[in-house]
Amino acid sequence: MRIHGGPARAGTVSMFRVSGFGVRTFAVRTFAARSVLAAAAVAVLAAGCSSPAGPGPNDGPSLTSPTVTGAPVTAIPPIAASAPTELRIDAINASSSLVPLGLNPDQTITVPPVSTPLQASWYRLGPTPGAAGPAIILGHINGNGQDGIFAKLNQLKPGDQVKVTRADGKTAVFTVTKLQQVPKNAFPTVDVYGDTTDSELRLITCGGGFDKSKRSYVDSIIAFAKLTSVA
Repeated sequence: MRIHGGPARAGTVSMFRVSGFGVRTFAVRTFAARSVLAAAAVAVLAAGCSSPAGPGPNDGPSLTSPTVTGAPVTAIPPIAASAPTELRIDAINASSSLVPLGLNPDQTITVPPVSTPLQASWYRLGPTPGAAGPAIILGHINGNGQDGIFAKLNQLKPGDQVKVTRADGKTAVFTVTKLQQVPKNAFPTVDVYGDTTDSELRLITCGGGFDKSKRSYVDSIIAFAKLTSVA
């Protein structure tokens, strides 16, 4: 996955082009304000969640329907910002340390290499999990001949919990409210990155069919969750 755009600074406006996992170009007021101002032209490049030349992988995981929703959950107020250190999702037996990633000199986001597909990352220039706004955690579905940290993300169900341990010793517990599978060229930018008053979480990976000509999966799978308790 590659994200293109200006460095995120509190209260400034930046343009981002995210590819691989499927995010479109859009304009946002970053970090402090975080409100989406406008959706811009689609700019998807199949650079991540892909395979090098040679025989490609099979089709990726899919949801049972494009959108899976559950009953409303009761969110609790956001807590102070603190860097996340670990992710645990018991429902799909997934756990990983969290690598804080920003932007490369060419304005693409740095992500764990496909050779370490069990490593998850969080976008450190956005909200931290537990603070107000949508925190973003990214992970591969496979790589280096093995399953990735989000290989079973499609098996999550509304009501499942996602636990994020933080540097302040607290564990932010999120409850999944919705899962969505969308073509990368129709990524729901506002829904994923739009400003929220609650503390919310987005887990993003690839899925759907594998386009052998582009060496990339055609869809994005996104889990939406809200902060419901703190341990």
